[in-house]
Amino acid sequence: MRSDALPTGSGLPPVRALAADLGVSPATVAAAYRSLRQRGIVETAGRNGTRVRPRPAVSGERASRRIAVPPGVLDLVSGEPDPRLRPPLAAALAAVAAADAGGYATGGPLPELIDVARAAFAADGIDLDGAAFAVTGGALDGIERVLGAHLRPGDRVAVEDPGWANLLDLLAALGLRPHPVPVDRDGPTAAGLRTALAEGARAAVVTTRAHNPTGATVSAERAAVLRAVLTEHRDVLVIEDDHAAQLSAQPLHALAGATMSWAFIRSTSKPFGPDLRVALVAGDATTISRVRGRQSVGTGWVSTVLQRLVLALMTDPAVAMLVDDARDSYEQRRDALVAALVARGVPAVGRSGINVWVPLPDGDETATVARLRDAGYAVAPGALHRLASPPGVRITISHLDLDGVDALADAVADAVAGRPGRPGA
Repeated sequence: MRSDALPTGSGLPPVRALAADLGVSPATVAAAYRSLRQRGIVETAGRNGTRVRPRPAVSGERASRRIAVPPGVLDLVSGEPDPRLRPPLAAALAAVAAADAGGYATGGPLPELIDVARAAFAADGIDLDGAAFAVTGGALDGIERVLGAHLRPGDRVAVEDPGWANLLDLLAALGLRPHPVPVDRDGPTAAGLRTALAEGARAAVVTTRAHNPTGATVSAERAAVLRAVLTEHRDVLVIEDDHAAQLSAQPLHALAGATMSWAFIRSTSKPFGPDLRVALVAGDATTISRVRGRQSVGTGWVSTVLQRLVLALMTDPAVAMLVDDARDSYEQRRDALVAALVARGVPAVGRSGINVWVPLPDGDETATVARLRDAGYAVAPGALHRLASPPGVRITISHLDLDGVDALADAVADAVAGRPGRPGA
């Protein structure tokens, strides 16, 4: 596999067939396959057997796996918020500079930040009765720590399909097995979650709003149905990712408390900037105790200086107004692109957040991406996000201005139809 003699996507022989060819026991081959799964080199594809993963689970240089954006091509692939809409940090940094940075004895979650987080979560309708809090180095760090508090290699995790590419990589790196759950505009489907849990999933990761890549948002009706499913599996760990936070115009309908073990994770990266690696985590007391305990023998805590910076931003009314303006700008651009694509016969979706998903049920992702690049637009192939769902492409609108929507919609319509691109970036 490392020499590409078995290229990505290749199927491995059935266990018994390989055992017979090699003259070893089936248990030996099964153990070898299990080791490959735990290293993130192969994945189990249900009745389709075992195959080489299409993406590496762990990369020494993550930047090397980013899709290159050639000069003169508009970046609609990075997934980052619009740098023009980030709140300035000068005033908050000045406030932090005047404060005591603390030391070993005082390291840990900043009490003032936890108080603000508790009030914000409660205002969003999250039941915090008996909840505890932690602070982690971003949403993915929080998800990893919560998974590690309960699961072991080989355990199955229900994930949205299509879903967040980084999460799929993380599961492979941890030796966990993703179980795809279909997603529609209202979030993961109840039938898909029910099937995943019935087949042994020990955890479920749900994006509450601004789902990456489809823009889905868990509606009130869907949340009620998902809660009903989860109450039949009280021992399942439920992790909710609210990475968009204040940037989503959609109301929050959380699943927190539907099971005994849960965590609700809200990152600050989207509203305040990707380099602010802070996420606020609420959860049941056992889960949070395990997360904080593991932190204490590793990184220790998220920098108090960084926590104070986030606190200053969260409590500044002027920053709140800027975040509201950014939210409205994303809504306008995303909705305009979806409407323009639908008007051209392209069934695009994007209910919230900064991404638009263009399904390609009978299309070729690679060819579509190439045509759009030739037309001056870089978009993400859906293969980065998919397990069993049909093909598609993801378009991030962070760098797309309103006056460029129609030209992009024309280019997408041409690319999906297989027509040569018309330069428009």
